[in-house]
Amino acid sequence: MQKKSKTKIRPPQKQNKPGLEKKLSPAPESEPVQQEQKLKGKTAIITGGDSGIGKATALIFAAQGADIVIPYLSETVDAKETRKEIEELGRNCLLIKGDLGNENHCKKVISKTISEFGKLDILVNNAANHWEAESIEDISTEQLMTTFHSNFFSLFWLTKYAMKHLKKGSCIINTTSVTAYRGSDHLIDYAATKGAILSFTRSLSANLAEKGIRVNAVAPGPIWTPLIASTLSKKAVSEFGSDTPMKRAGEPNEVATCFLFLASDDSSYMTGQVLHPNGGEIVNG
Repeated sequence: MQKKSKTKIRPPQKQNKPGLEKKLSPAPESEPVQQEQKLKGKTAIITGGDSGIGKATALIFAAQGADIVIPYLSETVDAKETRKEIEELGRNCLLIKGDLGNENHCKKVISKTISEFGKLDILVNNAANHWEAESIEDISTEQLMTTFHSNFFSLFWLTKYAMKHLKKGSCIINTTSVTAYRGSDHLIDYAATKGAILSFTRSLSANLAEKGIRVNAVAPGPIWTPLIASTLSKKAVSEFGSDTPMKRAGEPNEVATCFLFLASDDSSYMTGQVLHPNGGEIVNG
């Protein structure tokens, strides 16, 4: 491995132990960074923001001053209700219906965002889908491709077309999953997409670090959302989340705070990292 070169970024200096802060040059920044609205004036795309984790994230971003763009598949009733709640918080919300598994639609989402708001500061790649399967033999090629188009290709395309609009201080936040770390015997293709998202996050963060664009991710454990009730069996739904150390599923608003942290200046020294709101499961990632 080639050794990374180092550059002098502050004056050479040496103190006797334990050292004095007042002698450091430059002085460390120790004062709390306090903001009433951490995302004031920013524009954020939050895919799948019509419900679940995406909705909770959209609402907390709006409460912190951001205008919101919500690309969603077909859940118009939920999407309109989320827009109403965002507007009640005093922020603007643009809904864009369509399949993010289509590259041209991803390009359209970015262009409509710029047309409406004139800029893009935060991209939250959150939308995903999954289907249970007892065996790999039960996963058709059609399902495999649909899962990857929905969960990973959409994320790749949106990020690609967003790049020319992102600038220093912008950020990208991807939703991966606890399954990217420990797998899932009944969500094999889904877990594979989440593993791809994890590697994509780490690779892109390294690629964009010098441009001042941060790339991080959130890896939720079991969270109570409409996706669960629409894809799992009745028995699985009734037991969902009970096997975590905290013995319950999480709520979307318990995950949204992770996205807010990563979107704000509170996480200004973090890139290529993952937060784990998963009810206490240790994944060492």
